[in-house]
Amino acid sequence: MAITAQDVNRLRQETGAGMMDCKKALTEADGDFEKAKDILRKQGQKIANKRADNTTSEGIVLTHVSPDGKTGRVVGFACETEPVSKVADFQNLAMALMDNAVAAKPATKEELLALPQGDGRSLQEHITDLIGKLGEKLDVTAYEVVTAEQVVAYNHSNGKLGVLVGLNNAGTTDVSEVGKDIAMQIAAMKPVAIDKDGVDSSIVEREIEIGKDQARAEGKPEAMLEKIAMGKLQKFYKDNTLLNQEFVKDSSVTIAQLLEKTSKGLTIVAFKRIAIG
Repeated sequence: MAITAQDVNRLRQETGAGMMDCKKALTEADGDFEKAKDILRKQGQKIANKRADNTTSEGIVLTHVSPDGKTGRVVGFACETEPVSKVADFQNLAMALMDNAVAAKPATKEELLALPQGDGRSLQEHITDLIGKLGEKLDVTAYEVVTAEQVVAYNHSNGKLGVLVGLNNAGTTDVSEVGKDIAMQIAAMKPVAIDKDGVDSSIVEREIEIGKDQARAEGKPEAMLEKIAMGKLQKFYKDNTLLNQEFVKDSSVTIAQLLEKTSKGLTIVAFKRIAIG
């Protein structure tokens, strides 16, 4: 059957695929539109499988805080190259991911990707379709939720970094400004936990061993290695746990002291830092 320009354009409008891909799919399907759509979807899956191990160092991170300020969500949607991250279809799908997260309130990334769309197909299937169209690996690198009495969000100007921080016990104090400052602190200083009690035991063990190795390389006595390593661990806590970090805007106070100055009893209950690249 002859494939007309109108046929190709119709398939392009319905799928968003390129003109040549649409023509090839229609030709292979002998003009059957549903078969042609299946061919295009399989093409997307083939590209996804082929590029599965590729690095995704570009993309967009979106944040959203509920109107009551108590729930924040952050989504990271990545691709391989910067030009693709600027394409309208990529940006629109990123927005669709966040819109679905806000509307359906999934608890995990897997639940988010499984959400059905208007055509009955999942978000993951729509991502696979776009992979076929754009020819790059696309990946939801992260989806996180923070709940607290007040959640504050920060998006870095490059669009590839987003932070959520949850605060409790503010009372009647407006903590939006200090929350933004703390979110920017998290963006810049990359803490691994709120306080030392939240640091994973494997990280603690690694830091102790690194401290011992450094002291041993400096010729310190074997009997002193443990004490020296523990001293270095305290320095690690100071540099890498949020409450113990110096406030970047005023190094005379730690984040813990900043919270106490802002409102007595003010605490950070959670934070999420999502970056691409």
